[in-house]
Amino acid sequence: MTNNTTTTAMDIHEILDHLPHRYPFVLVDRVISIELGKEITAIKNVSVNEPYFPGHFPYHPVMPGVLIVEAMAQAAAILSFKTMNTKPTDDSVYYFAGIDSARFKKPVSPGDQIVLNVKIDRILKGIWKYSGVATVDGAVVAEAQMMCILKAIEK
Repeated sequence: MTNNTTTTAMDIHEILDHLPHRYPFVLVDRVISIELGKEITAIKNVSVNEPYFPGHFPYHPVMPGVLIVEAMAQAAAILSFKTMNTKPTDDSVYYFAGIDSARFKKPVSPGDQIVLNVKIDRILKGIWKYSGVATVDGAVVAEAQMMCILKAIEK
């Protein structure tokens, strides 16, 4: 692992280098800062054009809570790959291993900007445990404890 260095601002091109996800499932638009081995702060801009809004809910669009947690997990993946000084490959996948204590405090609507803050709690035997908090305009909209693991893809 890399030492605790602070990195600032990753644009979408660098984000795509550090995430295996692609449209329509990339849920991180910009990284504000990273402290390798510790934490990341990233942004998800919520647009009315998101593919889930026509069905969730047509007359009062709300971003699904599970996608807010997924956005936190994607920020966690970026933090992990940057900390390991590596990038995703076709030979492995970064899986969710668990989600605990997920809480949804306020609805997220089109036009909102979610600030994702994810901290590494511990790394043990290849399992990374994180604490994530998502805010809009300074108010907590969701929080969760997450576990992820990098696994080789069996071919």
